[in-house]
Amino acid sequence: MGYALIETVGNSIKYRGSGILNNSKVDDFLLRPRILARQCGELALEASPDIIAIESLIYVKNVDSMLKLAQARGAILAGLNFENEIPIFEYAPNLVKSSVTGFGHASKGSVSKALEFMFPQVKIKSTDESDALAIAVCHALLSKTRVNYPSSKSSQSTRSQSNYDRFFKRKSTL
Repeated sequence: MGYALIETVGNSIKYRGSGILNNSKVDDFLLRPRILARQCGELALEASPDIIAIESLIYVKNVDSMLKLAQARGAILAGLNFENEIPIFEYAPNLVKSSVTGFGHASKGSVSKALEFMFPQVKIKSTDESDALAIAVCHALLSKTRVNYPSSKSSQSTRSQSNYDRFFKRKSTL
């Protein structure tokens, strides 16, 4: 799983860090969610983000893969919210790609190239890290334009405008 930390100041987006959380060396799949939850909790405590943006689940034809992905996602959400109640926003993959590249069906390579153009000093090591940075940038861009999130299943649309303003006056995004 990739993660990225950015900061929005005025109209600029500043890269603060990114990386990968990996537990693939653990053979027992049933241990992986616990490890992932702990890693996400530690990251959230260390980074202390004001907002978290994640990608929504994608449809996978293989039911077994979909169930494992959903379990991992549950562990991630539990870990991120264990110590704090940080607002979480969710974005569909096509919305993320469209926000970063202008094309909702862009390849991962196109997304990486767009991010390299936005952040020339950053060396992105994997597609997971690139995806995480793209999600953070998507959130930052969409929060600036205050659009409704039609492809997002976030509860954002039900939040009041005052809560929306309060959340976006904060600066850090995970």
